[in-house]
Amino acid sequence: MNIGLLAVDSRYPNLALMKISSYHKAQGNRVEWYSPLSRYDKVYLAKVFTFTPDYAYFLNADEAERGGTGYDIGKVLPPEIDRAVPDYSLYGIDKRTAYGFLTRGCPNRCKWCVVPQKEGNINPYMDIEEIAVEGRNRIILMDNNVLASDYGLGQIEKIVRMGLRVDFNQGLDARLVTDETAKLLAQVKWLKHIRFGCDTQAQIAECERATALIDKYGYKGEYFFYCILLNDFEESFSRVNHWKQKGRRFLPYCQPYRDLHNPNQSIPQWQKDLAGWADKRWIFLSCEFKDFIPRKGFKCSTYFNHKTETNEGFELVWRNVMRTDCLETTWHPDGNILRLRNRPTRYPANPTEFSGHDTTRRCHTSGRAPTGADRPADRRTPLPVVFLCRETSRDVHHRQGGNLYVEALFGIEA
Repeated sequence: MNIGLLAVDSRYPNLALMKISSYHKAQGNRVEWYSPLSRYDKVYLAKVFTFTPDYAYFLNADEAERGGTGYDIGKVLPPEIDRAVPDYSLYGIDKRTAYGFLTRGCPNRCKWCVVPQKEGNINPYMDIEEIAVEGRNRIILMDNNVLASDYGLGQIEKIVRMGLRVDFNQGLDARLVTDETAKLLAQVKWLKHIRFGCDTQAQIAECERATALIDKYGYKGEYFFYCILLNDFEESFSRVNHWKQKGRRFLPYCQPYRDLHNPNQSIPQWQKDLAGWADKRWIFLSCEFKDFIPRKGFKCSTYFNHKTETNEGFELVWRNVMRTDCLETTWHPDGNILRLRNRPTRYPANPTEFSGHDTTRRCHTSGRAPTGADRPADRRTPLPVVFLCRETSRDVHHRQGGNLYVEALFGIEA
């Protein structure tokens, strides 16, 4: 048989595809990455995320099998494939490195995570000796909450005895670090750093406690903190920036929240900019976020110069963005007229109708520039401007948590 493999939405080594490749090669089949110029008896498509686009082109194959969370959250590999040693040559992985899971599942129910729904509560899965085969001693472990399992802790003890270098790349739960666990973790040979999740303000204290315990037992390496970015800029920034104040050993990594059931979700620009600053180590260590310039003409200090007003039952929040005004507001149920004080901007010499817009999407938002006596002597003096906002396209507006959010850029070029 001629077998084709297709990773639809991720370049990260896909463990399932590597096991499928290993299984079919053992059966004497020809296995390669899918090419539309070749004909295949069967193509396996793997899709990790629910919010990424599917492969939209013709498949030159007699049969196609789709798997992964992006296609079917309940689908698993057959046992004879699942227990196969992965084909690491598929990704050109060196002969010292291996990938795997010791446990599957997680007892937590974080709203941004699909693992409990997909895998259930935490359970034993494989022994470290089944992963560290053929002399491979650098092990990437993708467990979602290994410290929540007595079996997982036993496997970490075994890792220490075997002298393996490991990385639990999905992060550990700091709340589960006891004095005994900290002593064990300090004995592990870590590939890079110890990773923790820091997704809420409350977890800052837990991470502080856990890292202090591990340091007490002699660990001198780095810590890495996954920080989910939710709707609150101030909260997210303070949580991420906390680790900058701790020094170079403490590195946050920002992950904008993705709604797994909304493929049309729009990621706020502040989340992209905060991640662009924190996720690049050399930038994070070299400057403060307020001094970060992610694109020409924009400095992130703008995010701290904001004003919040309340008007007729809805909140208006505006920020100066790229010489325009950015409006983010919950929709008022009684009407669609929003009145706000426009940020200083240059009005045109001839008053005309104008539309708010940005570089990526047309916003159906209109208003009229001041005329006659209303025109300020200082052309940069702010004046109240009335805008009409109405929902016309999902590309412009999106719903989150039952509320309608309007995202639009307002202003007039000089």
